[in-house]
Amino acid sequence: MHESLFEPVRLGALDLANRIVMAPMTRNRADPDGVPTVIMADYYAARADAGLIVAEGTWPVANGQAYCRQPGLQTLAHIAGWSRVVDAVHARGGKIVLQIMHAGRIGSAFVKPPGVQTVAPSPLRAAGQVFTDRAGMQPYDEPIELDTDAVRRIVNEHRLAAIRAREAGFDGVELHGTSGYLPMQFMCTGTNLRRDEYGGSLANRIRFAVECLSGMAEGMGAERVGLRINPGNTYNDTSDQDSAQTHVALMEKAASLGIGWLHVMRSPDAAIDAFALARKHFGEALILNDSIGAQEGTRLIDEGAASAVSFARDFIANPDLVRRLREGLPLAKFDRKTLYTAGSAGYSDYPAAPACVA
Repeated sequence: MHESLFEPVRLGALDLANRIVMAPMTRNRADPDGVPTVIMADYYAARADAGLIVAEGTWPVANGQAYCRQPGLQTLAHIAGWSRVVDAVHARGGKIVLQIMHAGRIGSAFVKPPGVQTVAPSPLRAAGQVFTDRAGMQPYDEPIELDTDAVRRIVNEHRLAAIRAREAGFDGVELHGTSGYLPMQFMCTGTNLRRDEYGGSLANRIRFAVECLSGMAEGMGAERVGLRINPGNTYNDTSDQDSAQTHVALMEKAASLGIGWLHVMRSPDAAIDAFALARKHFGEALILNDSIGAQEGTRLIDEGAASAVSFARDFIANPDLVRRLREGLPLAKFDRKTLYTAGSAGYSDYPAAPACVA
């Protein structure tokens, strides 16, 4: 059943044992300083049968933090914490890459360390609220507009984050280019009102993401770098006059850099076939995502539309998802109440399916 899912595949420099990818999911289990915890090592190691794990969105610099207990990759303690996670996954024969995520204007002073500002391409506050451990639900900050030099410094922080990820032992890195975070804030006409080299024209609006990818490629090696996108996405109060056109331009630039893979989410806009656009404008090294089950995933691989497919929610309560799919075992349901709470409950304590008795 679903034989194609279990075939090996090569993405860039990564040889995957199967085509089942664990998608990045924010779970808020780092310590208050963003250092990965022991239970995070347990959580990821239990899911190491995936062909590839894309670990959760991680801030490269403190002004990029979005959420309480979100992991970072800026200090020696962060590197050491992530090394423990990577070692645990590698010990079980798995491969793991880290998603680099700068949240931009999606953040609060009640989340970040004291004195750290919330920044964005333009001084436009996002609609909505964020949970904080210190003060409950809070509106997003009104961000400080980054000057040109500050943009370049954040680009360099992405390069440094890739170097730190390499030092921690990760097999690669992935740029979070969707969900209304900083690269998407630069890309979208509704959030980028700049008049310098990072605003205005389409080429200028995608420049930040392209330069971050280029820096990450310098730090890790291009074939160990990926990009996650979602054409048509309006999450976190973003809007773009022509999201398809913007993403086509970004995909073509990303392909020219020789990066290892493109991680594409199904578009929420019925007028945009994100998977077809990615195949045409990036190439074959595609991980496809968003509510894709085993049957659809197999079809997409068999049709040549995908090299691999990523699963998110199914991995939460099913650490042995690969085995369950291979053997046709039922999938367990996860507890929504514990998605973002501290501690192991509803995180690293989901059991594997019982062994079959002959």
